[in-house]
Amino acid sequence: MDVGVITVILLALLFALLGLGVWVFVSLLVVAVVGVHVFTTAPVLGVLGQIAWNSVDSWSLAALPLFIFMGELLFRSRISERLFEGISPWIGRLPGGLLHTNVVASSLFAAISGSSVATAATIGKINVPELKRRNYSERLTLGSLAGAGTLGFLIPPSIMLIIYGVLAEVSIGQLFIGGIVPGALLALGFMLFLGVVGALRPDLAPPPPSYSWRNRLRGLVDILPVALLIVAVLGSIYAGIATPTESAAIGVLGAFLLALAYRTLTPKNFMEAVLGSVRTTCMIGMIIVGAAVLSTAMGYLGIPRTLASWVVSLDLGAYVLILVLAVFYLMLGLFLDGISMIVVTLPITLPIVTAVGFDPLWFGVFLVLMVEAAQITPPVGLNLFVLSGISGKSVGYIAVAAIPFFLILILITAVITAFPDLVLYLPRLM
Repeated sequence: MDVGVITVILLALLFALLGLGVWVFVSLLVVAVVGVHVFTTAPVLGVLGQIAWNSVDSWSLAALPLFIFMGELLFRSRISERLFEGISPWIGRLPGGLLHTNVVASSLFAAISGSSVATAATIGKINVPELKRRNYSERLTLGSLAGAGTLGFLIPPSIMLIIYGVLAEVSIGQLFIGGIVPGALLALGFMLFLGVVGALRPDLAPPPPSYSWRNRLRGLVDILPVALLIVAVLGSIYAGIATPTESAAIGVLGAFLLALAYRTLTPKNFMEAVLGSVRTTCMIGMIIVGAAVLSTAMGYLGIPRTLASWVVSLDLGAYVLILVLAVFYLMLGLFLDGISMIVVTLPITLPIVTAVGFDPLWFGVFLVLMVEAAQITPPVGLNLFVLSGISGKSVGYIAVAAIPFFLILILITAVITAFPDLVLYLPRLM
C-alpha cells in the first residue's frame, strides 16, 4: 500500500482515539501496533517492546523527575509569595505598576519550576487577589498572567526542552542555554506592552505607594535566595561543572534547604510534593514510551523519510516551510496539549526541518514557542483553565485578555526565525 494512504489511515485513527478521550499514551501505542502489525511483517512485540524500554532507559531523562520535584518543593513551601513581596518595591513605580510583577515573578519561578501550568497557578494564586484589591484591570491582570505563565516552558530548566532533547537526541544543556535569550525577549516584550498600556491608561494600572530604599533592600532578601538557586542550576550547566541531571539534583537540594530555612516545609506538604512529582513524571514517562514506539513504527513504514522527501521536492523555501509549520502547530494546539504536540509530530517534522537546513537545537526552541501559544488558546489551553479556576472568570474571557500576549509570542517567534543566532549564539560558546 502507498505510504501516503498508510499515513492518512494512521493519522485518522490517532485523532479518532484522541477525540474519543482515550489516554494519549494508549492512543500512541494502539496506532503503532496497528501500523506495524497490519502494514509490515516485523514482529510487533519483539520490536516495540525493546523500543519502549530503551526510550526511558536514559540518564538524561533522569533530570525530568528531579526538576519536577524541585518545582513542587518550591510551590508547596510558598516561596513564590516572598517573590511578590521582594519584587514589588523594585518595579512598582514603572508605568504599568505591579502588573510587571506578573512577568518578573513568572520568569523567576519558571527558572526554578520548568512548568507553565505550575508557574501560572503559583503566581496567579498570589497576584490575582492582590492586584484586584489594588483596583488593577482584571483583564490586564489575567491576560498578563496567562502570557507570562507560558515562560515556564521556555526559560530553563524547561520540562518541554528536556522531552524534546531526549526524543530529538539534542544536548539538553545546550537547549537550556538556547532558551535564555528568547525567554528574556518574550518577558521584555510583555513588560513593554504593559508599560505602554500603563502610560496611556493609568486608570487600568494605578501606581502603588512609593517605596523607600529600606523596602527595596529588604525585598532583596526575598529575591536573592531564589536568584542564587537559579544561578547554581543554570550556571553549573553553562560552566560545564555539571550535567543537566546533576544540576537538577543541585536544584532539589537548594529548594529543600530554602524551604527548611523559611520554615515552610512540613511533613504533609513534603509528601504532597513527592506524590505530585511521581504523578507528573509517570504521566510524562508513559507518553514518551508511546511516542518512541510510534516513532519506530513510522520508521518501519518509511513515513518520515517519504514525507521529508516530498516536502523538499516542493521547493517551498526554508522560511515558507517554517511558516507552514507554525500555522500547523497553532492549529494543532487548539486540540492537543504541549507534550502530545511534540511527541506526536516530531518524528515527521524534525527530518523535514533538518532537510532544509535548520538546526535541530533552534527547532527545539521554535517548537516550544508553538507549545506556549497552545497554552493560551482555547479550547485546551491549560493556562486558561488554571486562571479561570483561580479568578472565577470564564475561559473565553481570559482567552480574549491573552490575545495581545499571544501576538507578542508570535512576534518573538518570527524574530528568532529571522535571526536564529539569538538561539544558537550562547550554546556555541559552551
